[in-house]
Amino acid sequence: MDPFLKKFFPDVYAKEHNIKPTDNQYCKFDSQVLTLFTSSLYLAALVDSIFASKVTRAFGRHLTMISASVLFLAGAALNGFAQQVLMLISVPIYVSEVAPYKYRGALNMLFQLAITIGIFVANILNYLFAKMENGEGWHYSLGLARVPAIMIIIGAMFLPDSPNSLIERGQAEKAKEELIKIRGTNDVDEEFKDLVAASEASKQVKHPWSSLLKSEYRPHLTMAIAIPFFQQLTGMNVITFYAPVLFKTIGFGGTASLMSAMITGDCNALATLVSIFTVDKVGRRKLFLEGGAQMFICQLVIAAAIGSKFGTDGNPGVLPKWFALTVVVFICIYMAGFAWSWGPLGWLVPSEIFPLEVRSAAQSVNVSVNMIFTFAIAQVFTAMLCHMKFGLFIFFAFFVIVMSIFIYKFLPETKSVPIEEISLVWENHPYYNEFVKSSAQKKKIAAPYSQV
Repeated sequence: MDPFLKKFFPDVYAKEHNIKPTDNQYCKFDSQVLTLFTSSLYLAALVDSIFASKVTRAFGRHLTMISASVLFLAGAALNGFAQQVLMLISVPIYVSEVAPYKYRGALNMLFQLAITIGIFVANILNYLFAKMENGEGWHYSLGLARVPAIMIIIGAMFLPDSPNSLIERGQAEKAKEELIKIRGTNDVDEEFKDLVAASEASKQVKHPWSSLLKSEYRPHLTMAIAIPFFQQLTGMNVITFYAPVLFKTIGFGGTASLMSAMITGDCNALATLVSIFTVDKVGRRKLFLEGGAQMFICQLVIAAAIGSKFGTDGNPGVLPKWFALTVVVFICIYMAGFAWSWGPLGWLVPSEIFPLEVRSAAQSVNVSVNMIFTFAIAQVFTAMLCHMKFGLFIFFAFFVIVMSIFIYKFLPETKSVPIEEISLVWENHPYYNEFVKSSAQKKKIAAPYSQV
């Protein structure tokens, strides 16, 4: 929004309105202060994620979500930035633990669906507030973050605590009561015994952070680092963060760029529904690989389209409508590929592949790596666009190929595997079985796993 840029980022505003003339469209928004406004959220979240593991383990997933939403509300009121990381730690774990294993993927992906709907609604509100003639619309855009914070506080109060977490904190009787409520049946004895046995095994691990460095947890640590690392190198988050900036760069006006961001946000939300209905049927690996192929093709087309009009000097002249429409369509297709693969699966898979004894610590590593690279890429995006120009999309396309090969070779399928039996997936994997050394106790408590 121009009033926002004029007040807080006058240099960017001056370049955009030719007060400081520049012919290079690629570099119009190259401002480290502007990118710090966005990326600082993830720098603060990175710091918090270091401590979040101990919080979720000591106080449980339920209380963590409530406390996180209170911080979210306070942060929204102050326009602070360190408000959501506890939810990123606790929510995927919570859903994975309470969901029936046959529907764990679909239910966990509602987490990502909520994110995409939130982005879509934010884009609509930004578009409407940008039309306010008094120039005060940005106040409402920032201040209305209090609304979802209040919704989370109210919603979290009605959620049961995770049976896994209750058992972990020595409340076995209450855990069984909650499990009966969640499953809607009294026939939970076998599942409850598995949960108790898994918890007893997890208590043998006194230091989950240092345990992650042991060879038997090397596959889990690899995935905790690699999946969020690759998720950021799809380029999706920078396109989401800077969609209005990107569309302004390729010739859209101010409100037109917000409208285009709203359209692509709609594509993102709708495509996430596809993943909800398919993840527990086709599996995680196939969605990862299909989404990777789709994103790769779209990135090459977008790079070719922008390169043909803007070249290397960033001066496109008058852009025809068909060009703008083509770019928006392929960005939508690209977003759809991400929304039913790396978007939701980047949160689902790490939340379900870790054994209970290292689950909170591993999820903290997962979120920390995500925050590190989200911060780094968000911070350098406008500079990369300025210097790499249309080659930026080729840069991301290259990493999509690398991450697809990684998934094909190293990620086991976890579809329809009960979460307390997840260790058996690693033991039966042709590459990782040499690292995973199951103790006699683990073998004794593990239920038969006939799917592998």
